[in-house]
Amino acid sequence: MSSLTGAVVLPAGKPLKVVVAGCIVDEQMRVLVAQRPPGKSFEGCWEFPGGKVEPGETCEEALARELGEELGIGVTPSDLSPLSFSTLGELLMLLFTCRSWTGSPTGLEGQRVQWVATSALRDGSLEMPPADIPLIEPVTKFVRDEFAPRWDRFGEC
Repeated sequence: MSSLTGAVVLPAGKPLKVVVAGCIVDEQMRVLVAQRPPGKSFEGCWEFPGGKVEPGETCEEALARELGEELGIGVTPSDLSPLSFSTLGELLMLLFTCRSWTGSPTGLEGQRVQWVATSALRDGSLEMPPADIPLIEPVTKFVRDEFAPRWDRFGEC
């Protein structure tokens, strides 16, 4: 499920695992993706960067922390806005937009990072984990709406 309405049904006896991810968009209408490193589930797949929410953290605090730890960028939790979510079994992934940060995103845990056009997300040229796939359309809509004058004039970048 990837809409903001509807029920989340958990498998019986399974605790909910909440993770957060960032839709980080630069001025060229590109979205940042990170490649999952070897040894992790879905290794080699490209994902929206983020991670687990720790006890006592808000989702925005968790995402700001994860982006700092994984990518070396500074993000203020108040600069994050909810965009969408997806579910997969007991996993609930919350996606936030991020248009303001300090520093240059770098894979601090050995992962590759790259800026991509939304067309690269949609055309299947980047293999993505199943929980990220339903988020592609909300990300595309966000980029299109956020950059409407450029999108209309130049088309998708």
